[in-house]
Amino acid sequence: MKYRQRKKALILLADGTIFHGKSIGKEGTAFGEVCFNTGTTGYQEIFTDPSYYGQLMVTTNAHIGNYGTKALESESDDVKIAGLICKNFSFDYSRPAADASLEDFFEKHNTLAIADVDTRALVSYIRDNGAMNAVITTEIDNLEALKKQLAELPSMKGLELASKVSTKEPYFVGNENATYKIAALDIGIKKNILRNLVSRDAYVKVFPYNAKFEELEAFNPDGYFLSNGPGDPEPLVDAQALAKEIIAKNKPLFGICLGHQVIALANNISTYKMHNGHRGINHPVKNLITGKGEITSQNHGFAINREETEANENVEITHVHLNDNTVAGIQIKDKNCFSVQYHPEASPGPNDSLYLFDQFIENIKSK
Repeated sequence: MKYRQRKKALILLADGTIFHGKSIGKEGTAFGEVCFNTGTTGYQEIFTDPSYYGQLMVTTNAHIGNYGTKALESESDDVKIAGLICKNFSFDYSRPAADASLEDFFEKHNTLAIADVDTRALVSYIRDNGAMNAVITTEIDNLEALKKQLAELPSMKGLELASKVSTKEPYFVGNENATYKIAALDIGIKKNILRNLVSRDAYVKVFPYNAKFEELEAFNPDGYFLSNGPGDPEPLVDAQALAKEIIAKNKPLFGICLGHQVIALANNISTYKMHNGHRGINHPVKNLITGKGEITSQNHGFAINREETEANENVEITHVHLNDNTVAGIQIKDKNCFSVQYHPEASPGPNDSLYLFDQFIENIKSK
C-alpha cells in the first residue's frame, strides 16, 4: 500500500462541538446536516442515494471502502452526500467484482471524506442532541470564518431539495411493449426502484419533480408512482397537488418515503422533522394487515403525524415502526392508494418488503 500524507481534519457541529479526524486525500470544506447510517454494508448505494443530498454521512460500521465500488451498484449518476465521516477508511479493497476503490470513486466525484473519527462518540452525541448542521474541513486554522458560514446554513426543516436531484426532462425505462405503463414522479428516485418496476413487466416514464397531472396522464399510464427523495416534504406543493388529483380520480398510486409523506400531506396529515431520523438496514416494522414483522431499509429525517393519521377517517395505518411506533405505512380507504415510509427496493437492505411492488402491480390489475 502506498504511503499517503493525510492532513488533520475536524467536524464542527452547529452547537460548537468539535470532533477530530484526518482527511482521506481530498482537502477542503463541506457543509450539510450531519446524520448517521447503521448499515454494515451498502455504502456505495447510500452515498449515491438522492435522499441523502446535502447531508454529511456518519457511517457506524467500523470499516468503509473494504469491498471497493462497482459502477452498476450506484443508485444515481453521482455521489449525493455532502461528505463522509467514518472510523477506518480502506484505501485497498479485496472484492474481485469491484471496478474501483472507494478512494478513486470519491476522487472522481470530488467528494470530501474524513476518517479516524471517534464515530461511536459522534453518533452518541447526535442521538442525544439530534441531527444538526455541521461542517467537515481540513482548514482547521479557519474556524471562526467557518462558524459564521455554518450559522448561515439553512435548516433542513422547510428546505426543498427535490428540485436539486430530480431529472430535468422526462425519460423512459424498460421495454415499451411491457404489459404495464407507470408514470413515476422523480423527487429523488433510486435506480433500484425503477429496476423493480421494470422487472415486473412495467414500462416507466419518469417525470420531473414539478410535473403536472396532465403531463403524467398524457402517457396514459396504468399506475402512478411517487418516489423517495431529500429535504422537507412540506414545500413540495406541486407534488401534493398531483397526489390529490391522482387520488381523486382513484388511479393506482404507490409512494415510497418522501412520496409517502407527500401522500399524507395531500390528505391533510402534517409532517415533522424527527430528532435524528431512521437510517439503516435493520429497522423493524410490523405489517398491521398481515401481522407479520419485516426488517427494513430506512432513510428519512421526517415522518407523518400519527395522531392526525389515526384521526383521519379516510386513512388507515398499515405499518408501524416497532422501535418508536412512528407510522411506517398507510393506505387511503376506498381509494387505490398506499405508501410506505421505508425502502422496499432494499438497496442496500433486506428483501422482506419486496412484496410491496407486487402489491402495486396487483392494484393496477384490479383497477
